[in-house]
Amino acid sequence: MSSNRVKSAKLSASLWLCLFLILFCCVAVKGAQRQVIASQDNFQYTGRIDFRQPQTAIISWPGTRIQGAFTGTQLAITLDDQWGKNYFNVFIDDETEPRKIIACQQGKHRYLIADDLADKPHTFTLFKRTEGEEGRTKFLGVSLSEQGELLPPPAKPTRKIEFFGDSVTSGMGNEAKVGEADHIPAEKNNYLAYGAITARDLDAEYVSISQSGIGVMVSWFDFTMPQFYDQLDAVGNNDTKWNFQRWQPDVVVVNLLQNDSWLIDREERLQPKPSEEDIVAAYRDFLGDLRNIYPNAYIIAALGSMDATKPGSKWPSYIERAVEQIKQTTGEQRMATFFFPYTGFEQHPRVVQHRKNAALLSAFIKTKMNWQ
Repeated sequence: MSSNRVKSAKLSASLWLCLFLILFCCVAVKGAQRQVIASQDNFQYTGRIDFRQPQTAIISWPGTRIQGAFTGTQLAITLDDQWGKNYFNVFIDDETEPRKIIACQQGKHRYLIADDLADKPHTFTLFKRTEGEEGRTKFLGVSLSEQGELLPPPAKPTRKIEFFGDSVTSGMGNEAKVGEADHIPAEKNNYLAYGAITARDLDAEYVSISQSGIGVMVSWFDFTMPQFYDQLDAVGNNDTKWNFQRWQPDVVVVNLLQNDSWLIDREERLQPKPSEEDIVAAYRDFLGDLRNIYPNAYIIAALGSMDATKPGSKWPSYIERAVEQIKQTTGEQRMATFFFPYTGFEQHPRVVQHRKNAALLSAFIKTKMNWQ
């Protein structure tokens, strides 16, 4: 090949490279995104969220939510997950099914939610499906279209409901198939647990302080709800503290003792075995702790719908005795018991049971609170 042809070939290659770079830059500019960090005022946070790290919101409790309104056609969310075990629902606008379920990878990643939205205002909700046992997740912010912006978020509901519970309240296995294992994180969806459904039914702000396996006197691990309920962070038993003055619920639902019933009666893990009076006293003391921090809330001492409420079980009676003792000694007027019926289903409740239980609880709360 002559030197002129070599030069011509090199020149053509250079021209093609230049054209490619120009086209690439045009595409990159067209797809450019605007970054909005987590500390921006227009994000709406619901739940116990740790803001101790700059420009970061650390999420650990199930049911924790981040909401916002934005303009533009694109939305991506940046998360930094501790172990790569957490799952989140992301809803756009008024969707009843999530636009995307984020299966977190360990470490920092940007998750594309949508890039083909109508060019108008939208809302989004990021909802934590999983629990503290799946680890912490750092919310670092969102990415919008180049001309997009974060708008003031929708108003929060005026009603407030908080749930203290175990795996039933967390939603353990609620999306699993009947007869199959119900401990898989991907099939744990707090959004479709009875508490979250109840809160939506009643148009109430929702907080879930729950942990699978936890009890009042004994758990499947080395801490109990009276040691755990006041934490800011939900990953194990730790020394973080939540400021209860920041958020006062109208209604508190306590659904505990399922694990106590199993571990005391069947496993006999608590030795010496507590008497009935011991059990009643422990539950009564925990209700007393909740009354101290929430002096104006209506407290519902609930149980079910697993086998602790099956016919012949003594565990509902322990709750009834504890509540009656509180009423007799303090004159308590804003406390009641509520038991989800045992249906014979031998696993963690699935979504169909959660929906039925939510309908029962919603009706009960409406009556007690005179909510329409």
